[in-house]
Amino acid sequence: MKLVVRVIEARNIPAMDLNGLSDPYVRLQLGRNRFRTKVVKKNLNPSWHEEFTFWVEDLSEDLVVSVLDEDRYFNDDFVGQLKVPVSQVFDAEDKSLGTTWHKLHPKNKKSRSRDCGEILLSVFFAQNSAFMPSNSDDDHLPPLRKHPDFTVESPSRSFSGSSRSSSPMPSGMRMEDCATKEEKVIAQKTIAGRIAQIFIKNGDLASSTSARSVDSSELFETPIAEVYENKPEEQSSSCNFEEAMKRMEAKDEEKECPSNLPGGVLLDQLYVVASSELNSLLFAPDSHFPGALADLQGTTELQQGPWVFENGGDSLKRVVSYIKAATKLIKAVKATEDQTYLKADGKVFAVLATVSTPDVMYGSTFKVEVLYCITPGPEMPSGEESSRLVISWRMNFIQNTMMKGMIENGARQGLKDSYAQYGSLLAQNVKPVDPKDVGSNKEQVLASLQVEHQSDWKLAVQYFANITMVSTIIAVLYVSTHIWISAPSTIQGLEFVGLDLPDSIGEVIVCALLVIQAERVLKMIARFMQARVQKSSDHGVKAQGDGWLLTVALIEGSNLASVDASGFSDPYVIFTTNGKTRTSSIKFQKSDPLWNEIFEFDAMDEPPSVMEVEVLDFDGPFDEATSLGHAEINFVKTNLADLADVWIPLHGKLAQACQSKLHLRIFLNNTRGNNVVTEYINKMEKEVGKKINLRSPQTNSAFQKLFGLPPEEFLINDFTCHLKRKMPTQFFFYPFSSFKLFLEKLGRLFLSARIIGFHANLFGHKTKFFFLWEDIDDIQLETPTLSSMGSPIIVMTLRPGRGMDARHGAKSQDAQGRLKFYFHTFVSFNVGQRTIMALWKARSLSPEQKVRIVEESESKSLQTEEGGSFLGLEDVYMSEVYSSVLSLPANFFMELFSGGDMEYKIMQKLGCLNYSSTLWELDKGDTYVRQICFKFDKHVSHYRGEAVSTQQRSILPDRKGWVIEEVMTIHGIPLGDYFNLHFRYQIEHAPLKGKGCSVNVFFGIEWLKSTRNQKRISKNINSNLQSRLKLMTDEVEKEFLTGK
Repeated sequence: MKLVVRVIEARNIPAMDLNGLSDPYVRLQLGRNRFRTKVVKKNLNPSWHEEFTFWVEDLSEDLVVSVLDEDRYFNDDFVGQLKVPVSQVFDAEDKSLGTTWHKLHPKNKKSRSRDCGEILLSVFFAQNSAFMPSNSDDDHLPPLRKHPDFTVESPSRSFSGSSRSSSPMPSGMRMEDCATKEEKVIAQKTIAGRIAQIFIKNGDLASSTSARSVDSSELFETPIAEVYENKPEEQSSSCNFEEAMKRMEAKDEEKECPSNLPGGVLLDQLYVVASSELNSLLFAPDSHFPGALADLQGTTELQQGPWVFENGGDSLKRVVSYIKAATKLIKAVKATEDQTYLKADGKVFAVLATVSTPDVMYGSTFKVEVLYCITPGPEMPSGEESSRLVISWRMNFIQNTMMKGMIENGARQGLKDSYAQYGSLLAQNVKPVDPKDVGSNKEQVLASLQVEHQSDWKLAVQYFANITMVSTIIAVLYVSTHIWISAPSTIQGLEFVGLDLPDSIGEVIVCALLVIQAERVLKMIARFMQARVQKSSDHGVKAQGDGWLLTVALIEGSNLASVDASGFSDPYVIFTTNGKTRTSSIKFQKSDPLWNEIFEFDAMDEPPSVMEVEVLDFDGPFDEATSLGHAEINFVKTNLADLADVWIPLHGKLAQACQSKLHLRIFLNNTRGNNVVTEYINKMEKEVGKKINLRSPQTNSAFQKLFGLPPEEFLINDFTCHLKRKMPTQFFFYPFSSFKLFLEKLGRLFLSARIIGFHANLFGHKTKFFFLWEDIDDIQLETPTLSSMGSPIIVMTLRPGRGMDARHGAKSQDAQGRLKFYFHTFVSFNVGQRTIMALWKARSLSPEQKVRIVEESESKSLQTEEGGSFLGLEDVYMSEVYSSVLSLPANFFMELFSGGDMEYKIMQKLGCLNYSSTLWELDKGDTYVRQICFKFDKHVSHYRGEAVSTQQRSILPDRKGWVIEEVMTIHGIPLGDYFNLHFRYQIEHAPLKGKGCSVNVFFGIEWLKSTRNQKRISKNINSNLQSRLKLMTDEVEKEFLTGK
């Protein structure tokens, strides 16, 4: 009998690694048979979808399912396990436990309280049990010779693996007879027999047993079609391909398309054809494409079985067999593909093909898995549909072997050549999409977006259709009815005509409840009035310049967290890339807001690396905003075609709890063509001081394929160097000690506009990684050492938490979590070091520095006119917000505006970061002018906006004090471009016991654009301003007392 075990997924796996994640895989053992799944990297809720088959000889055995965490350098960590008695499965209804979640248990009984997570398994006995496994416990031995009525079966199939036979059971043979013959064959397997199988040729061994056995290779000659014609109806059901697709679509559980397999992508192309038509072309039984591909590749004896539903219609599978053409290294071999539909919802199709080649050397130790994913592509300008085909692969080793690296490299090269022919033939049958057509589709997609105009009636329904308003209306009606039908009460106690007081404690409580309810209703009405305020955003602001133009269409949000008492939030979105930000409008009282807004970033000289997306809840420019979620879009690791229409999941506690996500459409275009690459290289030549050659398209294409980069990435330079990294190893002859070895690896360092990558391939052991220039926190040079062969060492330190995908190439990690990479022994160290520093400086300029450069140029427009007063100052209404008499000289208080140490010290205490000021310059008469720039601390403003102001100093007419007038513009906050802040500081001599001064501060807001949100913003700024002025004067007094 055959026991089938499906390992589907797990959840709540405990974190076993230092990064708070795990690399889990599942190990299954029944008797002496043991199998394992693939490893899912960095995941606490892994998904495997793999199936394994065990041959059961003893019902008293237990199936042991263990979950482990892979550790590259040490022993794998145990996560949890469970035991399933085989007898329990046999005694169950339909001999199946169904698809159920099983709790994982720790190995140690003392740790029973520890939560090890759960695993989803499907365990059942195959209905047809008259088949025998193809290999015994030692898979490296040749296949056993068996009775001709039996077939050879592989014990494991990844993602599929249902039992299939190449010949049916004879109608007159009973299952007991089969078991008896099987026991006889097994009993004859002595040690001598196994040795004979190893050393005696197959022909000699076959001649000695030809009277009662048939070689397993002969069993494969049975046509696949005959197998399914004679299969029992209760095991599988065959149907028309179109009907099968409709049945799969009806059963679809809306699961996401499987991610690409870790072996790499073999083909990634858009085609001008609907996804359903492409699926039929590749996998329909009557399609001509497989036959044409077989003729092109020299494949013979192609036999395609029909698509059949198995296991009660849960899976759609078929078997394809063929003989691959001989190559220079390998002779013609027979291959069998188990193809299984993982998803088919009418638009998205995913097919996993598990390829077995048992006749090749070490063929029983591995299987090759190829995943075909067909997804809808963007609509073409002509109105035609498009679809995207992505083919990825991985090697699934059933047993460990020393030849693992050689086998994997050979399979990789063979698959690349094979699918290159596959892609060329498919392009002859279906038209590939020209990238220019996808770019031209941008205008068509964006033109279809229309900004939602929210009606007041819809807002009113959202606000007032709740239990608070309904209960209030009921209470009002109830009280009104009571007043109507009740007779006037007599005046008693302290009452008089017109004053009716409560006569009991119950009436007091009822009155209090009514007051509280009325207060809540009034707050809701106030909130509704705020929701009708006019919203503003960067929507519609056109990009300027030529170069890399980034366009982001914000469509909608889904399941945004509710942070207000009303059960809603006021979300808006901030996009940040290359130091530039774009802000969306504020959607009041929405959890599923619809924006349909378009944001364009000004042209950039180099393509952006990442774009940060943050969703915030608006509650005034200086109040602590609540983050509703954030995300990071990596343009280097993401195909631009995928970003044309994508849902981005948000991260953060609130976002993950609500499963929040944003619907975006992102387009990146280059308006300069190849000139942008040439101009960037010319700029780098000036920094490096050496000519940099423009690389050929073939070199750039190879560079992109090596690191899986998008087509817009271009190589600038590459150098041969050594990578120094740490490899902890434990030696067997020192069982209680471990040593840290520093391994040197010779490879090539690749430099482009956005990444720095390293690749080495020594004796089949590959090291490959890359990280962004923006990830680098610092670059230092260390003096030459003996290990670096007299060459200086370049040490790159990444920012905390960055570059974790490349941590296998790092030498160390400091206490702050920063990875450090060591490169040395450059062929041309000076050129390499200058190129690295030039590229890093070009990309490492902080957003604050870039914004400050722009704002300093803009602040010049705030200079005073010839009349000596600020533009528009007379039109601003200013009121006194602070007044105080201080026991210190006015001259000492003016040190606060002198640009000295006291001014910098006090401003830092007030939360002004990176505070800088220019010298006072004579403007006209006794009037002086200077500029100030600083950034708000996060405790002052959550948005960390940057302020640019111009101050004007003059002497009072009576010569008894000074007047400081200031105009401030705040950047980087919502609605910050709608207003300017005006201040007037009046400092006068006020003798108090011989010395003293009076300080009066006037404040006003100049509104540059009209908005209905003025009162809310004014109130928020005033409340923060008064406390800051009080703190400022207190700090000046402390400085005066300290200096006495």
